[in-house]
Amino acid sequence: MARPGRGRSGGARTDAGTQRRSAPRAAGRRPDEQGLIPVLAEVAHDVDNAVRRPPTRPTVRAKFQAVALLVREERARVRADATLTESRRTQQLRRLDGVATLLAKTAARDTSLLGLLADDARVSDAARAFKATVMRAGGLEPPEEPAPAEPPAPTPGSTGQVVPRSVISRQLANPFLAPDFEAAAERIAARPRLLAGWELLEPLFRSFEYGTTGTPACMPLPRATSVSAPHGRVLMPHQAQVVAATAAGHRTFLLADEPGLGKTAQALLAAQAADAYPLLVVAPNVVKTNWVHEVGLWTPSRRPTVVHGDGDEVDGFADIVIVNYELLDRHVGWLGSLGFRGMVVDEAHFIKNKGSQRSQHVLALSERIRARTARPLLMALTGTPLINDIEDFRAIWQFLGWIDEKMPLGRLMAALEETGLTPADPGFYTAARASVIAQGIVRRRKIDVVADIPARRVADLPVELDGAVGRSIRDAEAELTRGLVRRYRSALEMRTVGEVVEGIDHELVRRVAAGALKDASSQTTGENVFTMVRRIGQAKAGLAADYAAQLARNVGKVVFFAKHVDVMDHAEHTFAQRGIRYASIRGDQTPKVREKNIAAFVNDPDVSIVVCSLMAAGVGLNLQVASNLVLAELSWTDAEQTQAIDRIHRIGQSEPVTAWRVIAAQTIDATIAELIDSKSGMAARALDGVTDEGASSSTDVQLDTLVRLLTDALAAEGVG
Repeated sequence: MARPGRGRSGGARTDAGTQRRSAPRAAGRRPDEQGLIPVLAEVAHDVDNAVRRPPTRPTVRAKFQAVALLVREERARVRADATLTESRRTQQLRRLDGVATLLAKTAARDTSLLGLLADDARVSDAARAFKATVMRAGGLEPPEEPAPAEPPAPTPGSTGQVVPRSVISRQLANPFLAPDFEAAAERIAARPRLLAGWELLEPLFRSFEYGTTGTPACMPLPRATSVSAPHGRVLMPHQAQVVAATAAGHRTFLLADEPGLGKTAQALLAAQAADAYPLLVVAPNVVKTNWVHEVGLWTPSRRPTVVHGDGDEVDGFADIVIVNYELLDRHVGWLGSLGFRGMVVDEAHFIKNKGSQRSQHVLALSERIRARTARPLLMALTGTPLINDIEDFRAIWQFLGWIDEKMPLGRLMAALEETGLTPADPGFYTAARASVIAQGIVRRRKIDVVADIPARRVADLPVELDGAVGRSIRDAEAELTRGLVRRYRSALEMRTVGEVVEGIDHELVRRVAAGALKDASSQTTGENVFTMVRRIGQAKAGLAADYAAQLARNVGKVVFFAKHVDVMDHAEHTFAQRGIRYASIRGDQTPKVREKNIAAFVNDPDVSIVVCSLMAAGVGLNLQVASNLVLAELSWTDAEQTQAIDRIHRIGQSEPVTAWRVIAAQTIDATIAELIDSKSGMAARALDGVTDEGASSSTDVQLDTLVRLLTDALAAEGVG
């Protein structure tokens, strides 16, 4: 077998050699090298060598596809050949497996080759011709090939796509997804009879304007009571209704509950009720980490994985795959072929513009899932009221499979036919609206389920700090921890002879932490617990502002609290860029300016957000016009946090209050939040308004934070 040339002109000799050896050699083989399999092995090695020298040329891609097709065909032929002895058949299959393994390694080097192995991959003319050449070299006569079919339409934004290695492993472990024959029957649309020839989509959208009956836009739901969940959590009755509907067989939902009513938990438990695994979740970047957190709370037996960047750390065998909209362009290819049985689109109003690439990707993935699986679970989550510009939901209805570009589909068309009405009839709009709602629209407001939820509660929103900033913070935290460990080791060495403590000396740990905290209070350079918290707050500013902007779009008035001026500045810049009007309450304002800004937020319906300093607006302020607030930075005590919440949870507040606390996952931020909660006695993240007489001071939390860092580090080293 020829190998690539070496030396200064090796590249030229390799290209020339490729041209001279366009077909594998057939003559001169030993008897044990006769047949197709040795030829396949030879070509597979040549392809692997070529792929090692990117870019992969079209001729190499054609050879790869031809060999892959012949390996499949030869394996089937060997298994069916009755003239072979069992030992000979086993030997032949083992050799074919060796070729297949080499192809898999080659595809791992250039993941774009994996698409050539798909069942629906187009076989190029070059691959067909080379396949015939290889067969002749192996002593076989190629059959007559039918004329090639028209190539399929390209996937939107298909350039630059990647396939994570773990996903390749999953696909190689299960290369053929079992066909779901029920899916084909499901796709047989109800043929219009009475409504044949009518334009129906526009009347359907208009029905939400003309057909309003005064009843909520919510499908009939089964009665359900509170349901116990893992970790002692309780699913509230309004949440349990959606899960019960799923268990009863409903599979498409436009879940439009207000923020704070637990849409994420409903979606996860609905997926469990429908056994809709693997499940795909498409969400904004700011809430990806929160989805992982919620999976651990509500369905801990299911394994989630999050797609970051090129997906190098993706677990291809996970039950739930979470990806943000911005990454779909790179991953839509393998996501469409993984075999998902359910899909959730969070903040689904992100796809309202059907011309956007994110919308096209979401619709393409939904189409692939619906084409392969009979009645998959499809859920669109959004808090945007349905009565506002109903045509924004055109793409959402299409994602759910209720309509296509031209007409209603399946069950919706059948329901419209059953009304016996046409758009010319007076009662059509009311009946059409009811038909659409029955497909799975669920809308509840806080005030509608006030008996289900606490009067006020804190909901944690974990976020992940990505990129250089996130790495810098994690490195700084690691250095802070190493400094504590060095202090502890030094203190051990200075002990009195004979003083021995088995494992971790917790008293010494606390003394070391107290010393470090005292030094940090006067420290002007270097990393300490205070600078760490400050840097984390700055890193979270953009994510917290993003979430506040989403809330403002969904529920109207939102209060945004931060401790530091630069975090407030960042948030206000974000709101200004998005065209969101805001007011600002800061410590350096005159009383007149402060009152003017408060009045603007309270009285002007176009002012959606008020940006408040925790110190300047923590007391003496009435903002009960809002029922949602965002805590962008953590306080050192629960008292400061509670004072902020009390700005909207006051006399005159008619709705339950939700405080969204943004926490940087896997950092000291999460430790501080846990300590504040444990010391304040808050249970199940709900506030009851009772003052905790045992509440700790800020110094207690700061000290215990350092104690936790040092103790965890020592435990990780095997001490104790």
